[in-house]
Amino acid sequence: MIHAVVFDVGECLVDETREYGTWADWLGVPRHTFHAMFGAVIAQGRDYRDVFQEFRPGFDLYEEREKRASAGKPESFGEEDLYADVRPALAALRENGLWLGIAGNQTVRAGAILRELFSGDVDLIGTSDDWGASKPDLEFFKRVADAVPFDAGEILYVGDRCDNDIRPARQAGMQTALVHRGPWATIQWDGEEARDLPTFRVEGLLELPFVVRQFNDRAR
Repeated sequence: MIHAVVFDVGECLVDETREYGTWADWLGVPRHTFHAMFGAVIAQGRDYRDVFQEFRPGFDLYEEREKRASAGKPESFGEEDLYADVRPALAALRENGLWLGIAGNQTVRAGAILRELFSGDVDLIGTSDDWGASKPDLEFFKRVADAVPFDAGEILYVGDRCDNDIRPARQAGMQTALVHRGPWATIQWDGEEARDLPTFRVEGLLELPFVVRQFNDRAR
């Protein structure tokens, strides 16, 4: 049975449209051009950080994050950037007695924002910077499993990417849900991995309470 649900952050809980727009502004690139290159890089199966290299070779993302913060333009997100189904989905899953967590490739600063946004709503907030391991490294998912008080097979990891979320979470022995939104899921949705790997494929997070309940009913 599934006893815990752990969510990725970007394009799962947080709509990153505004944030990537601010990166385009920082680079001095038209937002439309930046987003077009972003989609091309993803479709080619490349690391999203290659987008920055296309516009500025030698670009160091961590260094530029610090420069932005020093300039008073730090990376940021807030309540207005959460997808509309996030709050009701968390409430419904909690009402069903599920243990909840958030774990993704995020900075220490992003972790602090998440803790402020979701204080009291979830049982775990973990980031790659906290743990010194990032997806798709299996060590990241080992850290998730170690932090959750249930066996790996009783954890449902929810994400928007087959390569970073679904495949490695499955390899770690977890159940998985692929949510159909954001650029990665949109591009990957009709692929073989997206069809075959996830335990569930959902159009939005509000489907999760229902599919988890069905899954658990069958497992009883």
